[in-house]
Amino acid sequence: MQIREIFDKKKLTLSFEVFPPKMQGNLDVLPQKIKKLAALNPDFISVTCGAGGTNQGQVLEVSKMVAQNGAVSLTHLTCVNSTKEKIAATMKEMKAAGIENILALRGDIPQGMTEEEATRDGYKHADELTGALKKEGFCVGGACYPEGHPESANRIEDIELLKRKVEAGADFLTTQMFFDNDILYSFLYRLEAAGIHLPVLAGIMPITATSQIPKMIKLSNAFIPRKLLAICDRFGSSPEALRQAGIAYATDQIIDLISNGIRGIHIYTMNKPEIAEEILKNVSDIIGACNK
Repeated sequence: MQIREIFDKKKLTLSFEVFPPKMQGNLDVLPQKIKKLAALNPDFISVTCGAGGTNQGQVLEVSKMVAQNGAVSLTHLTCVNSTKEKIAATMKEMKAAGIENILALRGDIPQGMTEEEATRDGYKHADELTGALKKEGFCVGGACYPEGHPESANRIEDIELLKRKVEAGADFLTTQMFFDNDILYSFLYRLEAAGIHLPVLAGIMPITATSQIPKMIKLSNAFIPRKLLAICDRFGSSPEALRQAGIAYATDQIIDLISNGIRGIHIYTMNKPEIAEEILKNVSDIIGACNK
């Protein structure tokens, strides 16, 4: 099933994100995790890839695991450090595997390469990849940054680049993680002003370890609110307490987002189905009520 069809049928969607292990070929730990996530009945499960699409083959394997467990998959595809011929071959392989939904990404520039070197023989930006995928009949999602892409000169440029993805045919948008809902609401107003009216999935990352924070800031340019910093400072020395507080914080975010009409909740699970399950216990009736 294509994800745009799900949006046509449901007022609110719930999705999870998983990633293959960093070590090539080491997929043994994932089948049970994916089985547990699929048992929570998400609308789809997103499968991310590493910098430069270095584990694209594993992404395809994990996407197949998702389908084998009866869930819809959203497969990440990057165009950086690749050629148009390689991407065309990957699209063909995806079609053969029954994959219908792709999150189109430029991807991170590999260390030691310039942007020009990494995109010389392929697509330079995600909007170009989006157009190629739409021509092949895929349902295509685009990534967006409520606080601005780290490489964008300013928020105006950031919205203009995002609009190019929409004009290329993107069907929906998924945000990078954020921890202050007011930042997302401000971003959504800017999208409306720019004429962007696609469904936006709010990316929620439960903070369950203080070591996650520097990476989150680097990945998503995220502002960490005082309330969350206080939680990490107070409970950082107690893993169990921080885990509980982090899940509570993410739950509060989700309830507020749903109350304000967000179309989709996308949980970055960090391959921990037990955390997704605990959050869902807190909001399952809320999500159910929205789709009646």
